[in-house]
Amino acid sequence: MVPTDRLAAFAAMSFLLIVVPGPSVLFVIGRALAQGRRAALTTVAGNTLGACVLVVAVALGIGTVVERSVLVFTVLKLAGAAYLVYLGVRAVRERGSLRASFTGDAPARGGPRTMWEGFAVGVANPKTIVFFAAVLPQFADRGQGHVTAQLLLLGLVFNLIAVVCDSMWGLLAATVRGWFARSPKRLAMVGGIGGFTMIGLGVTVAATGRRE
Repeated sequence: MVPTDRLAAFAAMSFLLIVVPGPSVLFVIGRALAQGRRAALTTVAGNTLGACVLVVAVALGIGTVVERSVLVFTVLKLAGAAYLVYLGVRAVRERGSLRASFTGDAPARGGPRTMWEGFAVGVANPKTIVFFAAVLPQFADRGQGHVTAQLLLLGLVFNLIAVVCDSMWGLLAATVRGWFARSPKRLAMVGGIGGFTMIGLGVTVAATGRRE
């Protein structure tokens, strides 16, 4: 299975990516501000289900290819790194537009519909797709065998961290709804920090990984 040091390193990198507000987190926070804690947590559950689908798809579709081809791995890694940098630059440039995600005038939604919409955002989240496709394979130890199982385990770790972090974002947003509403400019700073963090992650992904 995955060596402990690789698992710890993957968990640390996952935390850095997850804690940064991306499409899924912004959706959770928007729901929290508009509809409160229950909607936020339901959205988190939907997002997580969507991310689980991505994990399975990546593990089953990429595990064998990555295990056998250094070229495929390198191309995938560099493409993912470039896209992470692109997302970061775009987040920095468009940080002011985050205000629109926090208007609290959305109508109330039922549980199943809220979960479904959360699932749709989670399964289509480009940041998560790129991370799973470009970063996940780097932490699988080919010498241990069972690469697909390792990718599934790493994906589980990612999703556990995501559930905790996204829930905290949602609960915090639901608690301070009034504070955000009074000064939406504070969100621009959050978006800027998140963008620079994604740029840093993209550079890190491009500079690391196996070369054999």
